[in-house]
Amino acid sequence: MATYEILIADDHPLFRSALHQALTLGLGPDVRLVEVASIAELETRLDEKADWDLVLLDLNMPGAYGFSGLVLLRGQYPQIPVVMVSAQEEASIMVKSREFGASGFIPKSSDLSVIQKAVRAVLDGDVFWPPQAFEDVSVSDEAKAASAGLASLTPQQFRVLTMVCEGLLNKQIAYELSVSEATIKAHVTAIFRKLNVRTRTQAALLLQQLESISSH
Repeated sequence: MATYEILIADDHPLFRSALHQALTLGLGPDVRLVEVASIAELETRLDEKADWDLVLLDLNMPGAYGFSGLVLLRGQYPQIPVVMVSAQEEASIMVKSREFGASGFIPKSSDLSVIQKAVRAVLDGDVFWPPQAFEDVSVSDEAKAASAGLASLTPQQFRVLTMVCEGLLNKQIAYELSVSEATIKAHVTAIFRKLNVRTRTQAALLLQQLESISSH
């Protein structure tokens, strides 16, 4: 039987090991699990290899603005199914996960058996959604537009955008990413064009459209 290769992206070591245990028990020796704790680590793994069978993605990861990690993945690696995993279990979070292209949602309060069932369903080409994912919750046009714009960014442009939104200057971003300032300027120009914004503030506001939006 073919080995499944699954990326677990979550910044909580305890939950990563719980997922690891659930999947090892549920899928047996035919599964290879790789864990990452940030969006940057996730991108590195995806740069190295793009044919993962599944990514289990925590909603609130270092380097992500709410759903931005999901949007980035769906834009750059549409062939890889993504299942969101979150302790935020409101209907609005599930509806947005579905709207932005995930293949399923696993609440962090789920039993091991539910986690196993969800993963197996998606590996079999199906989807897995709790009933709340179909409640009548609207996703704003702004959030949809933000999602479409962000999906068109390359991973490097996305990295630059998040640093712009953290208030870093081009010079500082160039230093962090070990490239020239001219390269960063070119990235910022391309990002603004793709997102249809003119200023850093507008870009930051756009990224905030994808925050988990019901963190209240």
